[in-house]
Amino acid sequence: MNQVMTIDTNNFGEMAKAMGIANEAPAAKKQGVFLARLRINHSPILGSDTIKVKGGTYKLEIPDGPVYYAESAIMRPFLQRFMYKKFVMGSGGSPNRYVKTVMADTLNLDLKDNDGGFNCGKPAGWIEDFNSLPDATKELIRSIKRVRVVIGTVQLTNAKDVDGKDVEVGATPFIWEVENRDAFKTVGSVFTQLAKMKRLPVQHNVTLNTEERKLPNGNSFYLPVTSLDVANSIDLTQDDQKKFADFMSWVTNYNQYIINAYTEKTSQKADEALDDLDMDGVVDIEFEEEVA
Repeated sequence: MNQVMTIDTNNFGEMAKAMGIANEAPAAKKQGVFLARLRINHSPILGSDTIKVKGGTYKLEIPDGPVYYAESAIMRPFLQRFMYKKFVMGSGGSPNRYVKTVMADTLNLDLKDNDGGFNCGKPAGWIEDFNSLPDATKELIRSIKRVRVVIGTVQLTNAKDVDGKDVEVGATPFIWEVENRDAFKTVGSVFTQLAKMKRLPVQHNVTLNTEERKLPNGNSFYLPVTSLDVANSIDLTQDDQKKFADFMSWVTNYNQYIINAYTEKTSQKADEALDDLDMDGVVDIEFEEEVA
């Protein structure tokens, strides 16, 4: 029995699908969400006779824009995710690059990466005796960083530009890839405390400072120091709802980018494997058709 359908000019989407023209219109171009990158700047920025920006400051890199610095910042996290990341040194004509996985809410599963594999090459499962592994495997595991990804807004305190001049920087949407092992735990303690309180990250501010650590060669590096404001709860606004939706969309788009790269790489590897097959031992067999 044929389905009878009336033409409804007020429902273009449904009617376009029924009439076979839904895929004719060009896809609407989505406006991307641009996130500034938050990092810790470990080395001072020197002028001719003075220090323009001290080491151990937070650095906020605006996409296609300036870089700002501050000794302290106030972070309002909207969400966190986890991923693996590995730096690959370039050689010959190949540039330096990163292998990255998709972002997930746990690391207790295999994550596709943009190199056509999983977990940036990290062996799956629990490793009971690390020291018993081959040296090459141990080196591979050490090169792969587990990353806590924090996305939200950040307000730099007494911000400065690259010349050390005071600037005004409002609350800025940001992403922070926390990969240092100690920093991973320090920032994670904020989310653990919020979970115990049954509070959402977006409801509280976190003050960020840094502390200096010395290396054996005398150089310094810095780790984050966090202070969660549990006394004050932030009321959510409609703008917060939009920001959260935008951040979730950003994660979805990022993951789709990694999955597309994964698919392309796996296809490429499959083609290369076929090209490398030894065809010398293959015998062509011809079948003669029997004519009745």
